Amino acid sequence: MTYQNYSLKQLQQIDAAHHLHPFTDHKELRETGSRIITHANGPFIYDADGTEILDGMAGLWCVNVGYGRDELAEAAYAQMKELPYYNSFFKCSTPTPVLLSKKLAELAPKHVSQVFYGSSGSEANDTALRLVRHYWALEGKPEKNRVISRKSAYHGSTIAGTSLGGMEPMHKQLGGAVPNIVHVMMPYAYELALPGESDHDFGMRAAKAVEDAILEAGADKVAAFIGEPVMGAGGVKIPPMSYWPEVERICRKYDVLLMLDEVITGYGRTGEWFAAQTFGIEPDTITTAKALTSGYQPLSALLVGDRVAKTLVEKGGEFYHGYTYSGHPVACAVALKNLEIIEKEGLVERVKNDTGPYFAQALQEQIAGHRLVGEVRSIGLMGAIEIVKDKATKERYLPSGSAAVVVRDHAIAQGLMLRATGDTMILSPPLIWTRDTIDMACERIAKALDLADADLRKR
Repeated sequence: MTYQNYSLKQLQQIDAAHHLHPFTDHKELRETGSRIITHANGPFIYDADGTEILDGMAGLWCVNVGYGRDELAEAAYAQMKELPYYNSFFKCSTPTPVLLSKKLAELAPKHVSQVFYGSSGSEANDTALRLVRHYWALEGKPEKNRVISRKSAYHGSTIAGTSLGGMEPMHKQLGGAVPNIVHVMMPYAYELALPGESDHDFGMRAAKAVEDAILEAGADKVAAFIGEPVMGAGGVKIPPMSYWPEVERICRKYDVLLMLDEVITGYGRTGEWFAAQTFGIEPDTITTAKALTSGYQPLSALLVGDRVAKTLVEKGGEFYHGYTYSGHPVACAVALKNLEIIEKEGLVERVKNDTGPYFAQALQEQIAGHRLVGEVRSIGLMGAIEIVKDKATKERYLPSGSAAVVVRDHAIAQGLMLRATGDTMILSPPLIWTRDTIDMACERIAKALDLADADLRKR
């Protein structure tokens, strides 16, 4: 059975009858009908009507090497023929997770050499939470179990991931979070910096919020601080360069573990293999997923620093945690080939030295001056556009988030897939984008902004 046997209307009807989508108002979707994406190639996706759309989100932050890579399909097929599945329980392993672990240890910061696999970033963050609390129990400090996170953070949508994250609408639906997790201010200068406060000083003040939370609880009660190097789903909020080194210093001062969530930033997004390298820090755990396989297979990898791993191995006994698909041989085979492509084509270096700087320049020169734009910002190949009603006062359109949706819909109509989160338009394109692709995207964004401006003036 293939989708070609069905019309678009039939697919939409079946979708509405049986498919519950993630993060969706199901009643609204079923009234309008879903956009059916049927195929993709390079930086473009195509819907059932044949419309070509430049993908400004790399799927969902993940398709770093672009679509239609025969090498990845061939790697999956070959592994499926040889060994489609076996587990990593019962003192067993298979070759591909073994070799992938070695490769990840080579790419990761020098103090990180162990890997625990899952199938999603949410699973990886669940594992990280379990692991850091278990670590302190093994060290004879079970009371050291509080985790500090940040408001508007996103760490997945499982119960633990939602609890770690700082998304209030998600908390309200949870009906009871994992206990002993607190949230402090986010390092978002555009809205939170004081008048006249420099980026450096704001970064230091935002980091001090972490220290204040440690002191409030007592350092002997705090297990870890968790954060995305760049807050992704919360709106590509990029911290000042002063922020992360100061957070790391605070964590070391009070013997608090540093957990980095690189589910979005890992594998080249910021112009280094990991954003930990971009910001010059050495976390104790790094959660990764998404671009590990460029989305061609579901796979996550929790990278574990030597300090935590040593205690787990030497003092731990059995760690009662794992998943059926931990170290799935097919997913790991695809990941190995995906990392090979990224290396062979120099995509990380391209982002750092060419497309990343050009992306920043293009947003500044072609988009920042628009009447609706309060700020543009980017790091590597991820960026954000703040939508405002008044550039000088930063006043937003009401209700909150409504204007960004107008811009998003016009952008898609112009042939560019963007995401609206709150009052922010966000981009996270495949790393194969070139300067020409960036210019194409900016041209379509500019048109979308003009059309949205005309619509919003009618309100």
